[in-house]
Amino acid sequence: MIRVKKVSEVIGKSAYTSDGDYFGKVDDVTLGENRISGWKISIGSNFASLFGGAKGVIIPHQFVRAIGDILIINKNSLPSKASDVPESFEEESLSE
Repeated sequence: MIRVKKVSEVIGKSAYTSDGDYFGKVDDVTLGENRISGWKISIGSNFASLFGGAKGVIIPHQFVRAIGDILIINKNSLPSKASDVPESFEEESLSE
């Protein structure tokens, strides 16, 4: 059975890749046309170098595989090195 979550319940949750690596923490959501378009995530230290030292990124909603006690991001949608970062990832300067 599908359980509906309120967006406010997801803010503050940890985000992991589909391989189980800690990615960061959900800070906010971006909306477009009454739909979730992306998730603002503060990046953990192990992924910061992939995004040029950015403190956070916006992960497009289609890259999210599951939302429950944690948010799971498809590992294959993430760049494997800094030069592979697509323009669809918006770098954010999130305050800590």
